[in-house]
Amino acid sequence: MAVGASIALMALGAFMVMRMQLQSSLDESLLNRATKAVESTTLSEVTVRGAPSWMLGAADVRVIFITAEGGVSADNVPSFQLGKPELAVVTGESASSIRTLADADGARYRVATVPAGSGRALVLAQPLESQERTLRKLGTVMLVSGGLGILAAALSGWAVATNGLRPVRRLTRSVEQNARTEDLRPLPVGGDDEIARLATAFNDMLGALAASRDRQRRLVADASHELRTPLTSLRTNLDLLAQADAGDGLPAEARTELLDDVRGQIEELTTLVGDLVMLAREEQPEASISTLDLAEVTERAVTRVRRRAAGVDLDVRLEPWPAQGDATGLERAITNLLDNAAKWSPTGGTITVRLASGVLTVDDQGPGISEADQPHVFERFWRSDESRSMPGSGLGLAIVKQVVDLHGGRVVVSAAPGGGTRMSLSIPGLHAPA
Repeated sequence: MAVGASIALMALGAFMVMRMQLQSSLDESLLNRATKAVESTTLSEVTVRGAPSWMLGAADVRVIFITAEGGVSADNVPSFQLGKPELAVVTGESASSIRTLADADGARYRVATVPAGSGRALVLAQPLESQERTLRKLGTVMLVSGGLGILAAALSGWAVATNGLRPVRRLTRSVEQNARTEDLRPLPVGGDDEIARLATAFNDMLGALAASRDRQRRLVADASHELRTPLTSLRTNLDLLAQADAGDGLPAEARTELLDDVRGQIEELTTLVGDLVMLAREEQPEASISTLDLAEVTERAVTRVRRRAAGVDLDVRLEPWPAQGDATGLERAITNLLDNAAKWSPTGGTITVRLASGVLTVDDQGPGISEADQPHVFERFWRSDESRSMPGSGLGLAIVKQVVDLHGGRVVVSAAPGGGTRMSLSIPGLHAPA
């Protein structure tokens, strides 16, 4: 369309320029011949007396003399009506005039008028038929050539668009196929143009989506496996209680033991469900982000752990560290670190908690973690061989890793200087105001 509009404008412009140029040349020629004619009295008189008009340079020129009284003398005068512009030249009000007039038959003439002495004017009238015929031919040529140009531009544009959009159509079909079949295999990529970049970006998105789907499947599979154990145990204990109530009953001590076991399993199940909900959250709500002091968050977590881990001591030394984040999530993560340290520390052991320069370290006095197991401690549901007989679901440290990643920080595991395990947690801090 753009090329077609350009061709049409160019053709119209060329036609108008040619028309104006022909008109200007004709006007200039008529005025020059009229001026030379009046400068030669002999030629003028001869022409008036019946000499042919070709003596003025054109066989089709009509020669007319008009006077102030309206008298006209001429040979073969066309049937057009002279008017005020010509009379103004006769009276001297105008140096010359030139305009287009039409006769009774519709033939158009270009009429030039110049003074021819006192009270007279010479009028040359030349038919425009030849000029209009030339313009018609030119218009036909312009129309045909412009139409052919537009057609050629349309065909070229269609060919270019078809070839250029073929990779887009191919990519669209592949994407539609992936959406219909949920097949997340990467698309074939060829070349280095924009389509190839788009396909590469789409493959990256497919890879991220496939990884997310795999994580969800593993989470569901691992969660179902972990939930099966406490649920099976609960059902077994409840069946024992039901059978005992239907029979002679259980001794009070055995009944109390079963009920305590049921309560413990319910607490374990509640904790597991809470951990699963925590892990299922892809990102923290924006409303929970606020300015906090990591030392205060750690102090609250230490208070909670002290209440439920009475068999160990906590040696705490904290320095202020202003940061921005979710205080609830960070408190949960630090509590998990402390619970893990308390679980592995012996009775009467000491957990050392230090916060300095934004790095929180938690050292326990347990058996430590082997170098082979250290890369796996933050994986979901991963549990070492030594921890399988101990309570827990293997989600606590995974929650710590998720919370720290959401805050742009790091958490690493290493050996404590005095034996045991060291967990180091760090998050970016806020610059103190000047």
